[in-house]
Amino acid sequence: MAGRSIRIGVIGCGYWGSKHVRVLQQLAEIERVAIIDPREERRRALLKSFPSLETFADLSTASDFVDAVVIATPPSTHFRLATQALRLGKHVLVEKPMTTTVADGCRLLAEAEDTGMTLMVGHTFEYNAAVWKLREVIRSGDLGTLHYIDSARLNLGLYQPDINVIWDLAPHDISIVNYLIGRQPDVVHAWASSHAQAYLEDVAYIRLQYEDLNVTAQIHVSWLDPCKVRRLTVVGSQQMAVYNDLADQERVRIYDKGVVATESRRSGTGQEDLHEPPMSYRYGGIISPFIALMEPLSIQDQHFIDCISQSKRPLTDGQNGLHVVQVLEAAVQSVREGRAVTLHPLPA
Repeated sequence: MAGRSIRIGVIGCGYWGSKHVRVLQQLAEIERVAIIDPREERRRALLKSFPSLETFADLSTASDFVDAVVIATPPSTHFRLATQALRLGKHVLVEKPMTTTVADGCRLLAEAEDTGMTLMVGHTFEYNAAVWKLREVIRSGDLGTLHYIDSARLNLGLYQPDINVIWDLAPHDISIVNYLIGRQPDVVHAWASSHAQAYLEDVAYIRLQYEDLNVTAQIHVSWLDPCKVRRLTVVGSQQMAVYNDLADQERVRIYDKGVVATESRRSGTGQEDLHEPPMSYRYGGIISPFIALMEPLSIQDQHFIDCISQSKRPLTDGQNGLHVVQVLEAAVQSVREGRAVTLHPLPA
């Protein structure tokens, strides 16, 4: 497909689908953008903002008019639609979570391998310049030995009809933490509860253990919080870093702060000196590195087009998506069974 324009269809005309339409129409390599949705009123509403779009009720009808698709529909439909698209010979970018079970995720990877089509997952934060900078700071060693990561993604709503808060919000944070650490966790332990409704959890806490690194990540997600929070804190032995996705400026701040254990608390008589504190505290300055203002969704969608044109493997490929689904599935299992769940290597 190198050297020619790409025709792309966006399946689903909701919140994320409309964002993809806006971004894709701005990319030079795109010849045509079509919207695919069985609801005529949704198609008509999107046409008011983008009158040049072609519209189709389903993928089968649109098949001859598109080379690739973006799937921005409810998670329960991802596996079916992505499988259909791959079998029709279409490259696929599917929104998070890639599937709702590990078994379906494995089948989807096998389908992509058999058809030779590109399979990419919309883990948008892995295309976020602030997250790139945070990873760069961690890998530089400036933070010292990594102690733990704490993430909070809170808001009042939006409640989803078919998935709980873990499947809705936690894919972002799991994806970010795996990207920062550079690997999968070994153990997942989660707690969740339902408050506003009886059948879907709306508040959850997830603990990811990276055992050989002696690092723990805590993830708090909620649909039932008065304050909108999108914050991730990385604590090291030398410095600490905070990424606030809601900040207009200085989205990443590096704090030259830390705690050091006092070597000795004994007086000259050999007795323990209770007046000496057990820890000493270091209070330094705050650095906010420059981060270029780039829209992550635009970078992600451009990467998808580049991977199609140049036959490259996406940064967030199907294996990446499957790793996140594995953690999500383990978190739900942990909630149901009230125990920690050990992750085992997935089949190649």
